[in-house]
Formats: sequence, C-alpha cells, structure tokens
Amino acid sequence: MSHKQIHPKGWKPAKGYANAILSEGLTLNIAGQIGWNENQEFIAKDFIGQMEQTLKNITAIVKEAGGQIEDLTRLTWYVTDKAEYLANQKQVGEIYRSVLGNHFPAMTMVVVTALVENEALIEIEATAVIPK
Repeated sequence: MSHKQIHPKGWKPAKGYANAILSEGLTLNIAGQIGWNENQEFIAKDFIGQMEQTLKNITAIVKEAGGQIEDLTRLTWYVTDKAEYLANQKQVGEIYRSVLGNHFPAMTMVVVTALVENEALIEIEATAVIPK
C-alpha cells in the first residue's frame, strides 16, 4: 500500500480521522466540492443530503482519475452551521461510512459564515495520492 497513517506514540487515538498520512504516488488535488449534482443542481436542501452528494462528487473525481476511495489522503471541510453539524453527528458518521467506508484520511473542519454558492451548506476540498 502506498499510504501509511502516522500517529505519534503516546497520543490518544484520533476519532474519525488520521493525524497524518504518508503517501507515495501521483497527487490529485480536488477543488472544493459542494452538494450539487453533475448538472450543478441542488437536489438536497439539507446539510446531511448535501454532505452525501459532496462526498459522492469527490468519489467520482477520484475514480475518474483512476483511483479509489482509499487513495484519499486529506479532506478539508467548510461548513456554514457548526450547531447543525454537531446536532447530526450520528447521521454524519452513517453517511460518511456509506460513501467512504471506514477510510479516514487526515481531516480539518472549518466553520465559515457563507460559501460562494448561496444554497451550499458544505464544501469539501480533497487530496488523493494515486499509486503509480
């Protein structure tokens, strides 16, 4: 495998993410994806629905580049409502695992006041390293 989680000795386990991923291969930098479909239409108006579509969009890009979910090494989440995210933790985990399985790359979450697309509730940037 071309990816290895880095976890310093003595640190508590990371919950739902990796502290770091060491990779070798072709780097795929994925622009911020939002919860619209391939026609740039928002079918879901709620956070969970948009999160699921956003993760599916990222997966489609990785697969188009010849990679697989396990090649994702970093996700940077931008959410417009921290309270809604926290209130839906169980559903967030369920949807995450239904799309990305039990693969947890390095992740960061940032709360923002707005995104460029007015209907967007979440945007996720991603990095994947695809083995040569």
